[in-house]
Amino acid sequence: MSSASPGITPAGSPTITESGVPAGGKRVLLAKPRGYCAGVDRAVIAVEKALELYGAPVYVRKEIVHNRHVVETLRERGVIFVDETSEVPEGELVVFSAHGVSPAVHAEAAERNLRTIDATCPLVTKVHKEVNRFAKDDYDILLIGHEGHEEVEGTAGEAPDKVQLVDTAEDVDKVEIRDPSKVIWLSQTTLSVDETMERVDQLRDKFPGLADPPSDDICYATTNRQVAVKAMAAECDLVLVVGSRNSSNSKRLVEVALKAGARASHLIDFAHEVDEAWLEGVETVGVTSGASVPEVLVMDLLTWLAERGWDSVDEVTTANEKIAFALPHELRKAAKA
Repeated sequence: MSSASPGITPAGSPTITESGVPAGGKRVLLAKPRGYCAGVDRAVIAVEKALELYGAPVYVRKEIVHNRHVVETLRERGVIFVDETSEVPEGELVVFSAHGVSPAVHAEAAERNLRTIDATCPLVTKVHKEVNRFAKDDYDILLIGHEGHEEVEGTAGEAPDKVQLVDTAEDVDKVEIRDPSKVIWLSQTTLSVDETMERVDQLRDKFPGLADPPSDDICYATTNRQVAVKAMAAECDLVLVVGSRNSSNSKRLVEVALKAGARASHLIDFAHEVDEAWLEGVETVGVTSGASVPEVLVMDLLTWLAERGWDSVDEVTTANEKIAFALPHELRKAAKA
């Protein structure tokens, strides 16, 4: 499950070669980077380490990451996923997911004497700190993100009286601010870069003094996976994105592929979900995966495609990721003890 295990290649998988975009015949273009990002890897390993150190059950508030395979595998190992902290028995251990939680959730956990491990992605934590900084300076904060997403709920919860969510173009019309010289936009980390900037342009038309975040909020992994898809999409008759339907960054990859010229694109959790009708008349299949997807699921898909004639795989590389995050301090402290 951790960074070591998703890379196992099933027997009979096609050979992957690295090259530019080749021409002609049945082929697969495999995007790189794809799959696990540093924040997801950290969160999944955090739960695995908690199981090793404390034994089952380990409670996790919400899904640790948005991927069915990961969640189901951890559940089989004794992880109990809950929607709210109030569902965790007093005094038990609870892990907060990579998407982050609000101060109110931390407070509730403390009131119920819960032991906590905060697996929030450090890049999400960065946005939380930005909210706090600008709220203290009495800014109106326009948070671009998807309503109901766990990351958005946690981020907005840092300063609910100062944050306004901007999801759609219609939301732009509803925004009201107190001082046009003290308004800033921030964003959910897993959005489409192009869609986000479109929303920023709409906001800036309405508020010319709109300030930009101190640094990019959309995470490196989200951006890199979108760039990789853009690099190959125009060559693809079909792009298959491995990822779950509640994964924001995975859904964005489908949208990016279509906008970048792919004839069709679909989101799947597992290889067996591919409709063979999608392959009719298709020569080039693009394959990628969202930032919470173990590599084994991509290998399964490549094997499935190879069995149907798409056994030539060329990896299209646009970046090499070497970022890694330390485990949550609660686990580092427990390991030393």
